[in-house]
Amino acid sequence: MSEKTLTRMDLSEAVFSEVGLSRNESAALVESVLEHMSDALVRGESVKISSFGTFSVRDKAARVGRNPKTGQEVPILPRRVLTFRPSHLMKDRVAAGNKP
Repeated sequence: MSEKTLTRMDLSEAVFSEVGLSRNESAALVESVLEHMSDALVRGESVKISSFGTFSVRDKAARVGRNPKTGQEVPILPRRVLTFRPSHLMKDRVAAGNKP
């Protein structure tokens, strides 16, 4: 498995080379898209990108957990978590990349 990570800079460079916007405009476009996605998730909306997947926020209830080292019970507070569900096309594409 590759240790490379795709960054904002990589995305803005891709926009720069493929769309033809300036580097500053490309970076601003990527930032704007990510900001719109973040704002929607903060509001509790889902973000669906066709052929990629769906980001959504889920509320998790309070529960009692256990410290695996000591076995002591620990309360886990209620929280909101971000989830991602890949589309079937993305699952197939990733699976195809795993073939030797």
